[in-house]
Amino acid sequence: MTMFQDMGISPATLKAVKNMGFEEATPIQAETIPISLLNKDVIGQAQTGTGKTAAFGIPLVEKIKKENHNIQGIIIAPTRELAIQVSEELYKIGAGKRLGVLAIYGGQDINRQIRALKKGPHIIVGTPGRLLDHINRKTIRLDTVETVILDEADEMLNMGFIEDIEAILAKIPSERQTLLFSATMPGPIRKIAERFMKDPEVVRVKAKEMTVPLIEQYYVEVQEKNKFDVLTRLLDIQSPELAIIFGRTKRRVDELAEALNLRGYTAEGIHGDLTQAKRMSVLRKFKEGSIDVLVATDVAARGLDISGVTHVYNFDIPQDPESYVHRIGRTGRAGKEGMAITFVTQRETSYLHVVEKTTKRRMEKMTAPTVDQALEGQQRAVVDKITQTIESNNLQYYRQAADELLKNHDAQTVVASVLKMLTKEPDTTPVKLTEEKPLPNRRDKKPQGDRRRFDNRGSDGRNKKPYKPRSGTKRTGGGGGSREGGSYKSRSSR
Repeated sequence: MTMFQDMGISPATLKAVKNMGFEEATPIQAETIPISLLNKDVIGQAQTGTGKTAAFGIPLVEKIKKENHNIQGIIIAPTRELAIQVSEELYKIGAGKRLGVLAIYGGQDINRQIRALKKGPHIIVGTPGRLLDHINRKTIRLDTVETVILDEADEMLNMGFIEDIEAILAKIPSERQTLLFSATMPGPIRKIAERFMKDPEVVRVKAKEMTVPLIEQYYVEVQEKNKFDVLTRLLDIQSPELAIIFGRTKRRVDELAEALNLRGYTAEGIHGDLTQAKRMSVLRKFKEGSIDVLVATDVAARGLDISGVTHVYNFDIPQDPESYVHRIGRTGRAGKEGMAITFVTQRETSYLHVVEKTTKRRMEKMTAPTVDQALEGQQRAVVDKITQTIESNNLQYYRQAADELLKNHDAQTVVASVLKMLTKEPDTTPVKLTEEKPLPNRRDKKPQGDRRRFDNRGSDGRNKKPYKPRSGTKRTGGGGGSREGGSYKSRSSR
């Protein structure tokens, strides 16, 4: 286990990282950060969801000189969604130094971006097409860049951006640090590394164990508007000792926690906007058992050391399989059994199939429970408690009152009254949940944030056609950015 405080990170960045909820480094972070802090080039081969952004973001933030308002770092990302996500995380990592981070992508008013560029951001996160637009307009100058990062390079290759990347790299001074992250290393990506990187060290993170045998995995097909009622019925039927519910957004987490409390459950939420003190307070109450349900976002749940979780409910299906594995890994620990239940709307079934394909295990379909089944579940829980009390045989102080009840009422009526009194009947208190849009259909999903459109994409979101350079486009030479004869020094994590 590698802790961030052992990496020689500055107090300001360390505080920001802790405020984000990171307690221990992931393997890609533990390997990459020390190398990057030495200003060496790095090739990181890791899947989405392994903590890549912090792996390159922390050392990048450490290098930035706050008083210098030139562009010092640039991250190239394949889509607008990823560019926004990376810029938000970098802004949080750089909060202690008050660094300026700007996302540049297609589909947004370019004049608005030009105005933001005039304010002198320290770091730019952009998609290839829009970055080239600004370079050609001379609204972005890259001659002050000291660090360049290529994020999800294989995805940019699949989307046809390889020549754009070469053109951008050629505009950046050769005396720079270059980091390249990619899940796979096809030939064209290796050529990029050979041309534009200097003796890069390779960090490979083995794929996570993609499933845990002791975890029972189910899915429930449910409409968005019915999710909450289905969730509460499952909680009533299953009576989990400790449960975590995962929501897609911070708003979702706040609303879910409030709604659960309105319905009589003890629940609290954690997400990236909470202070570290509040976050630790919530986790302490959860571990002590004073709250039954923890509602969390993926980011907030990273690095959590929680044992005893019996049930995980994916209220919103995650966007990628790595996040799914990370979520359900909260349960079934230390040889104990666990249960994971994922809610899926009809339009999100393609994501379910991708998760099953990645984990090499089919989820069992669960029928959404009825109100009557929820009531039966609560009754069973009460009967179990009564049985445990009988078996404890510590009833001498209650026998006299029991005798008096039985003189006036038959035994069945007395027991039924106790069951009714102790059973938590289904609560219909109105709750307000903002409807979340379903994830985009994977088969129809097109990369957003650049000038081009791509149609022939498979169910995994990638082009079916192999990479083929576009004709009629002049290949950009190495220029000032070329680095010849790069060799690889291999490192493995775990």
